[in-house]
Amino acid sequence: MKTAVLLLAYGGPDSLADIPAYLLDIRGGRETPQALIDEITHRYAAIGGCSPLLRITQSAAAQLQARIGLPVYVGMRHWTPWIKDVVAQMAVDGVERAAVICMAPHYSSMSIGAYRRKLDEALAAVERPFAVQFLESWHTQPDYLAALAANVRATLARFPADERAQVLTVFTAHSLPESIIARGEPYDRQLRETAQLLAERLQLPAGRWTFSYQSAAKTGVPWLGPQIEDLLVDLAARGERSLVIAPIGFIADHVEVLYDIDVGVQEIARGHGLRVERPPMLNDSPALVTILAALADATLREFQKPA
Repeated sequence: MKTAVLLLAYGGPDSLADIPAYLLDIRGGRETPQALIDEITHRYAAIGGCSPLLRITQSAAAQLQARIGLPVYVGMRHWTPWIKDVVAQMAVDGVERAAVICMAPHYSSMSIGAYRRKLDEALAAVERPFAVQFLESWHTQPDYLAALAANVRATLARFPADERAQVLTVFTAHSLPESIIARGEPYDRQLRETAQLLAERLQLPAGRWTFSYQSAAKTGVPWLGPQIEDLLVDLAARGERSLVIAPIGFIADHVEVLYDIDVGVQEIARGHGLRVERPPMLNDSPALVTILAALADATLREFQKPA
């Protein structure tokens, strides 16, 4: 059987001119207030005018394809190449089964579930849909934990040796509405499990690490917290001065990292006398390719199990 791997990522605008259409898709066709368009345009302008997410994901896909010897496709949820178009191309190419991996390790119906819905819609639209094994989460995958820990360890080493014991490590992830907790979704639990496992790998003492959410939208409903902006103010008031802020819910550079952390968080930190260092994202590194190869292998093996 012709077997392939499909990597799914969020998507991002190719230019500032694309932002209104990009937001229109994210908002399900609802009109975007001009103030929001202006704010998002400002953020993308501050990081160079476009999202690097597609370039990074395609680079990782090319390396993965060379590693595993199978075709690897890339589909985006909210921008080109659209998931529906990529699935249609896979069907034309004769793909009969595929491992589908979202470029986000933690499950929620609003994130991974939305990828699955887009995938199912795309498969339903092709004349000859192929079989898929869809990986819902990989938040404790050993290579992923090892790679994150290595990056945090290297970042801690930027501080003078005699100050490292006083550095607080803050693991972060994109916030979602609190209502997902009431629905019993595992998102918050999985994130905190990842943070705990990383703290253990790094041998961080109790009190020298914590977890926080970031990038909450202003929707008028409660979102998961604590929010990183509020936490920074509290930490400064407690006397903290040195932080490593490590996004663990993201694996690649995009606006929530390059702007929300590198611009927004740093501005607050400077205003409160805090030094903040951020580890590099996994991006298209050899470490990420190793992670994806392991995930693809494990997911493809699911085809061999009895139905």
